[in-house]
Amino acid sequence: MTKRVITSIDVARLAGVSQSAVSRAFSATASIAPATRERVLRAAEALNYRPNRIPSIMLTGRSGMIGIIVGGMRNPLYGTALEHLSSGLHDAGFQVLLVQVVDSVTLDAALGQLAGYRVDALITALAIGSEETASALSALSIPIIAFNSVMTGPGISSIQSNNRESGRRVAEMMVTRGVQRPFWLAGPSQNAASRARGEGFVEGCAMASMHVTTLEGDDTYESGFQAMKQSLQMGHRPDGLFSSNDLMGCGVLDALGENGGLSCPEDVMVIGYDNIPQSAWQAYQLSSFDQRSDAMAAAALDILGHAFARPDELPSETIMIEASLVLRRSTEKPARPSA
Repeated sequence: MTKRVITSIDVARLAGVSQSAVSRAFSATASIAPATRERVLRAAEALNYRPNRIPSIMLTGRSGMIGIIVGGMRNPLYGTALEHLSSGLHDAGFQVLLVQVVDSVTLDAALGQLAGYRVDALITALAIGSEETASALSALSIPIIAFNSVMTGPGISSIQSNNRESGRRVAEMMVTRGVQRPFWLAGPSQNAASRARGEGFVEGCAMASMHVTTLEGDDTYESGFQAMKQSLQMGHRPDGLFSSNDLMGCGVLDALGENGGLSCPEDVMVIGYDNIPQSAWQAYQLSSFDQRSDAMAAAALDILGHAFARPDELPSETIMIEASLVLRRSTEKPARPSA
């Protein structure tokens, strides 16, 4: 025997409200008294009711879904940011659609895939790599929010960590600690955040008349390990290194010990970026910049609130979030031997 499908009429009867009140209770933007919404939700839970969103989508053109676009998930930072975002969106009454793309740096290769989703907005940690991609995203006519993307456009907002200033702060710290051979471990060239961190670091070192040696990585632990190993084998030894992210920084720390017999911070001070959980592990104790993904998620929700309050005016905002430097063992000033 086929089980009868529970409808909004059933929920309305049990809750003692109108059918339209049931519809409003499941809408993130509809006006409804909190007590009425709570009564409807309790009735829906008792009946195991799940709203059919298709009529609402056809009527309003809004799905109530926010697309979160993720690329390579090797960096634990993305998992933390995703947790903050999805939790905040759920609390605001939205559903989350997770869209995974192949590229781990930019959105450019995923445009065809993104256009096929019926979402009210897109949020991504991937950068926008070209003007053509920015124009195509603007043509979607929905709010687009990209983390750490320097390129924006109509309807496209960017929430950025203060990458360039963070690089300058690292240079100032190394100058005060007496570093003379600073190294910069860069991420992929198309990574705008990495470029900004490196530019700030190089500029800060130049002000102190220090030349920076640049190593190339691809944001992975393995690339950080290999870049440092090869540099040491060629006789190029830093006494201070700034890594574009923590994964590569952890690889550097392991390579210093295994291939150079060097200690951190006694021989080399190392600073990373992202403040991933591994950076606090006892084996690494890597000083790192925390991008404050909770603050970035909150800023994204504010932008969405502005956009949905004025649907005819797609926002284009740039919000800068100051990164917090978390100091650990990798930058401790070695104690001077007692006389």
